Amino acid sequence: METTKCLIIGSGPAGYTAAIYASRANLSPIEYCGLQPGGQLTQTTEVENFPGYPHGVDGNQMMMDLREQAERFGTDIRDGEIVKVDFSQRPYKVWDDAGREIEADTVIIATGASAKYLGLPDEQKYNGMGVSACATCDGFFYRKKTVAVVGGGDTACEDALYLSGLAKKVYMIVRKPFLRASKVMQQRVMERENIEILFEHNTLGLYGEDGVEGAHLVKRKGEADEQQVDIQIDGFFLAIGHKPNTDIFKEWLETDEVGYLKKIDGTPRTKLPGVFVAGDCADPVYRQAISAAGTGCQAAIEAERFLLENN
Repeated sequence: METTKCLIIGSGPAGYTAAIYASRANLSPIEYCGLQPGGQLTQTTEVENFPGYPHGVDGNQMMMDLREQAERFGTDIRDGEIVKVDFSQRPYKVWDDAGREIEADTVIIATGASAKYLGLPDEQKYNGMGVSACATCDGFFYRKKTVAVVGGGDTACEDALYLSGLAKKVYMIVRKPFLRASKVMQQRVMERENIEILFEHNTLGLYGEDGVEGAHLVKRKGEADEQQVDIQIDGFFLAIGHKPNTDIFKEWLETDEVGYLKKIDGTPRTKLPGVFVAGDCADPVYRQAISAAGTGCQAAIEAERFLLENN
């Protein structure tokens, strides 16, 4: 069995930033990268809204830079994932997918969240070539173009409104004959001239040569008047929610109804002393690289203080 002062689970902007701060504080952290080293940013192409990169940066490159910085200060970064935890008492016990057991005085959970997709093969085919699950990240690339947003809830409406300020036209592809969003969001979307809501439409697939050029839809699927419709679009945005990667912690920590880990008073602290959370696994609101990195910093500082106070 191994022991460590600080174990970091996850390797997006939150995990790597926590590792940089923890290793510079001489905590000699161990960090597990998980199934998607680098997190959601490795699914995007260019990141233009992270401070310090005036000309933008490739998402994979940015994560490699953060990893290199964490390793420079001595973080023990490991591929593989943590598959089981026992938080019944300190030091906390975890097991990785190779069966190794580790005891940790403090744990920083930065496992992120995964965007929900429709499950169409074309979503993978055109990933980074017109398909995106983050309007705030990628909307800028579709200025004066035509895009579609899938979903009918508050997130979909927020994304459609955001994109409508950049794009020439925004379609909303909504399965149901109504929007699930709050009344105020519905009203804003209805009033925006360049948003067109396609009620009772489902996406069958996407098409295009070197990227998304359009979508194949079906209207009133399964009904007598079912009809196939094609729309020409340059971008296809998923806004049907995210699933936080928190299943293995639910026995020990409080979550909301979706599964996001709960913080105490807006800090990275949880109800368990020495267990901290950072990034998208505890953030259903902002979900940005810069805000995740900020909470990674906070979690590492909290871990250092906790160890000082508890020797």
